[in-house]
Amino acid sequence: MIAGGSVWYRQLHWQIAIAMVLGILAGLAGGEYLADKLGWIGQLFIKLLKMVIVPLVLTSIISGVASVGGAGLGRMFGKTLGYYVVTSFFAVLTGLVLVNLIQPGVGADLVDAETKEMPDVTVVTSPVELILDIVPQNIVAAAAETKMLSIILFAILLGVSIASLPRRHREPLAGFIGAAFQAMMRLTSGIIRWVAPIGVFSLILTLVGTTGLGSFKALGLYALVLLIGLSVHLFFTLPLILRLVGGINPIIHFKNMVEPMVMAFSTSSSGATLPVTIRSVQKKVGVSNRVTSFVLPMGATVNMDGTALYECAGVLFIAQVMGVTMGFEQQVLIVVTALLASIGAAAVPSAGLVVIFIVLEAVNLTGPQVALIVGAMLAIDRPLDMYRTVVNVFSDSCGAAIIARSEGETEVDTVVVRG
Repeated sequence: MIAGGSVWYRQLHWQIAIAMVLGILAGLAGGEYLADKLGWIGQLFIKLLKMVIVPLVLTSIISGVASVGGAGLGRMFGKTLGYYVVTSFFAVLTGLVLVNLIQPGVGADLVDAETKEMPDVTVVTSPVELILDIVPQNIVAAAAETKMLSIILFAILLGVSIASLPRRHREPLAGFIGAAFQAMMRLTSGIIRWVAPIGVFSLILTLVGTTGLGSFKALGLYALVLLIGLSVHLFFTLPLILRLVGGINPIIHFKNMVEPMVMAFSTSSSGATLPVTIRSVQKKVGVSNRVTSFVLPMGATVNMDGTALYECAGVLFIAQVMGVTMGFEQQVLIVVTALLASIGAAAVPSAGLVVIFIVLEAVNLTGPQVALIVGAMLAIDRPLDMYRTVVNVFSDSCGAAIIARSEGETEVDTVVVRG
């Protein structure tokens, strides 16, 4: 890869960073009035990103799996799943240790904390339901509803089927799908280049203009614990895994992933950020489509390190607020359930806060008081959710880079790519 030489103000990550600063200033100055007037721009940007997700994921996975073949696919699936489980486990463990050490819920008074209603997010409550939900009855309907696990399963199966065709049928079909994928990448790059800065400006303006800070008084220590835990995972655990397992310089990888991380922070959705992640991991990190097409779409759906950490820490915080002591066995159950529940968390803002009820029910923490505490947590969740999404997206990119190195790709993160 060759590093770009464009001047700094033409580089997209600087444009986005400036847009974020201007959005904060505009939000503080204009408040809800300006947010109401300009908020539609951010919504338009998110809709444009979501517009390309389904065709991008379909063409990416089908072309990638068709080139990998059956045996290679099984090997890559094992590596990907292993990476997801290990990193999510470390994230949950970090949250567990910090909440037990700092105990943010002990003595917390949430009587005056603002509460909000839960967003309407469907959650998976059992492994059987997850399996049945993955298999689409109608792939067109699944695409219309953006059911990513169903889309991924269909794309993998179709890719394997194409790979097994005779050469005279396989090559034209694979070539068509490969060309369609390149067209989707071109469309995605255009949206990111021309709409991202103004879209991020609008999203940050809306957040700052409409979000109050009063609830942080009661939940400040809890928020601080989450910020510390997420930072430990982002700046220590994942870079250590990059270095030790992949032999990759974490500083280079961080610099190559600036754009997706900023986008993740702005949108609070690893799903909406997926087109940007795929573009950066291919164009800047230097991972082949063969790896990115399999690892990243699956990661954006099931690899939720930040969400797993949050669910574990959140449940223990609620227990401490209610004066409930969690023994060793119950904490082990929290760890296991948080790992599994994070897989079912939708890649949308604040979905993790809804999925937390699965973990709460596993340790029998239920009732109106629990719902009140969760509602108070939701009142301050948006900035925390933004940071969780950064961790989720960065973890996905680390997995793609490590797996690419293990597959013999030597040009991964060898240089910082600008522009």
